[in-house]
Amino acid sequence: MANHKSAKKRSRQTEVRNARNTAQRSAVKTAVKNTRTAIAEGNKEVASKLLLTTQKLLDRLSKKGIIKPNTAARRTSRLASQVNKL
Repeated sequence: MANHKSAKKRSRQTEVRNARNTAQRSAVKTAVKNTRTAIAEGNKEVASKLLLTTQKLLDRLSKKGIIKPNTAARRTSRLASQVNKL
């Protein structure tokens, strides 16, 4: 356990940030899952709308450094190509 005042503060900050990042990663996974479900159902209109929201989430997280930029680009590209095939 941390002994210095600054180290204790760092520990608290890390816990809060870790929880926030985990929640945001989970939100992206849910958005991707919902988009893939719409693609599997063959519903292009719903899939297109969900793709936009998913793309925004991925871009935001990559900008903040929560996920790597290439990972966000790869996921966006794959989802977009699947939606375009419908």
